[in-house]
Amino acid sequence: MVNILHIDSSPRAERSHSRELSKEFVSAWKAAHPEDAIAYRDLGHHPVPHVDEAWIAASFSPPETHTPELTEAIRISDELVDEFLAADRYVFGVPMYNFTIPSTFKAYIDQIVRINRTVALDAQGFKGLVQGKKAVIITSRGGDFSATSPFIAYDFQEPYLRTVFGFIGITDIQFINANSLNEDDARTKSLSEARAAIQDAIAQW
Repeated sequence: MVNILHIDSSPRAERSHSRELSKEFVSAWKAAHPEDAIAYRDLGHHPVPHVDEAWIAASFSPPETHTPELTEAIRISDELVDEFLAADRYVFGVPMYNFTIPSTFKAYIDQIVRINRTVALDAQGFKGLVQGKKAVIITSRGGDFSATSPFIAYDFQEPYLRTVFGFIGITDIQFINANSLNEDDARTKSLSEARAAIQDAIAQW
């Protein structure tokens, strides 16, 4: 049995393309692999807290030294990290906002990138602790940020996500990017291509 963590980050509901596509991926996967377990977290409608000073103090001190206040400050982060590490694979639905990711998803990433939990630091430098995992990241973009587009240099979404998840050890990442969704003529073609890529990804995952 494979444990999958499915996360959406769009504040939209039925109007969200990233939600629609990530749901299609998970539904198709579940139909093909009914024995697998799927946990779901909705960051767009139920955001997690941003990191604050108490969180930093708790994160960079031994748990046995924590006061009740520091224990509470890091509690949600501990729960998120435990949930994240329990998964074998990840499906993320992430819209592009201002060339990068929504603040809801950034807050989540800040909660789970933790020294001695998901990344280690020693004399040789940083080492990701989240090994042997796979991720599919399904993005929705209003404009065309594909590899042949003149706007590719404005894409800070995919490079950032590859970097930050690679930093904690997840390097087997497949992106399915639905581009040009604000353009009536291109939207249908882009969504169709994304759905075809979803089927290919499921067959190979």
